[in-house]
Formats: sequence, C-alpha cells, structure tokens
Amino acid sequence: MMELYDGRPENTDGRPEREIRTYDYLDKLGIKYKRVDHEEAATMEACNAIDEVLGVIMCKNLFLCNRQKTDFYLLMMPGDKKFKTKELSSQINASRLSFADAGDMLKYLDIEPGAVSVMGLMNDKDRSVRLLIDEDVLKSSDVGCHPCVCTSSLRIKTKDLLYDFIPSTGHDYTTVVLKGED
Repeated sequence: MMELYDGRPENTDGRPEREIRTYDYLDKLGIKYKRVDHEEAATMEACNAIDEVLGVIMCKNLFLCNRQKTDFYLLMMPGDKKFKTKELSSQINASRLSFADAGDMLKYLDIEPGAVSVMGLMNDKDRSVRLLIDEDVLKSSDVGCHPCVCTSSLRIKTKDLLYDFIPSTGHDYTTVVLKGED
C-alpha cells in the first residue's frame, strides 16, 4: 500500500544521490511538496495507482532533440495526452524532432530513462535544455513529477514550479498547445 508523505523521507539511506539532491534543492527554495514512494511503474495500472495516491495526474515528460543533436527540449504535457511530433515542431520552429538518447539525458539532466522530470533542470547548469510546457499543465493547480528517480513521485503546486523552481535553475519556459488528437 502506497502512502502519501509531506516532504522528504526521514531516512535517506539507500536512496540515490540525485534524489536526495532534488529534496535538498526544493527544501532550500522553501517549496512544499507531497511524496509517494513506489516500485518503478511499468504499466498504466501502476501509473494510475500512483496518480490516485498523489491526487494528481503525473506529467508526461519527454526529452527531445533535433536531428543534429544541437538543440534539446524537455516537454511537459498531461500524462493522458498523446504526443504528435509534427504538432510540436511547427510551434517551436524545429524540424525532425526525436527522442534524445539515454546518454544525453544523463549528460544534461542527470536523469536516467523512466525518470525524466522537470526537476532535472537543476542539473542543467549551462541551460542547454529548452523547457516546453503544454498549456493544460499550466491550467492545473498541481503538477506531478519524479524527483530525478522513477521510484518516487512528487506533487508540487504549479505556481511554485513556475515562479520559484524554474527561475532558480536559470531557465524559462515556452508555452505550447498540443491537441493530442488523431
């Protein structure tokens, strides 16, 4: 049975350093968050159970790049919306978008596949990654994301993410409109 907690775990033994660093960063900013610990969610049923405990639909976070691998993008969109490359490409004036590989994910965000999260921007010191946020995420009062690992999930106020966390990383964001329809 998953349990909802306020803030960081009391005991961080055995937790990855990147996860602890995320809690340290949020705590330093005074951002309050709810947390649930869980197994890696490999099925939609597992994801839905996490969403239910958190009380928010987790964001789908996609790490993308252009064909030349010179431009990198982190896209935050509702977890239940379909992603269409063509729909995004025209809005950001980028062609041939594809999923960036695990090596680039680690290099720029210090995150491994399955744990992609806006929290990784705290590790992008050179601001090499451009943040894109779907308008529907901005309309939500809370955002669900990983603390740079896929075995815990957080619920954070959207306003805290937009006005405290993102600016503290030196990034800004571009609002995109994704229909997600066939």
